[in-house]
Amino acid sequence: MVEYTWQKSSFCGEGDSCVHIAATPGAVHLTESSDPARSILTVTPTAFGGLLTALKADSRPPATEVTVAVSERGTVRVHATGAPEAAVTTDRHRWDTFVRGVRADEFDHFAS
Repeated sequence: MVEYTWQKSSFCGEGDSCVHIAATPGAVHLTESSDPARSILTVTPTAFGGLLTALKADSRPPATEVTVAVSERGTVRVHATGAPEAAVTTDRHRWDTFVRGVRADEFDHFAS
């Protein structure tokens, strides 16, 4: 079993549910700490870098890598285009907290 060392945005309060990021050789993993299914989305560092670049530019990530969809109810679903069944689902508030961390460069080291 793989052991992950998860990181969350510094904008996420202590004990709050948040989007978490971890790395293993050649892969970046995303999860939502309040997800009862504990879904883990695994992407390449390059795909994660594309997501970071898009979020910093306030644009959509390239559709070939990672898809982010926001429903009218504020549910955010993130998945790799090639594996839509492996999705991380969160709410808009938690996603916005993650994006604030992205824009503060807190996750850049996962993309290198």
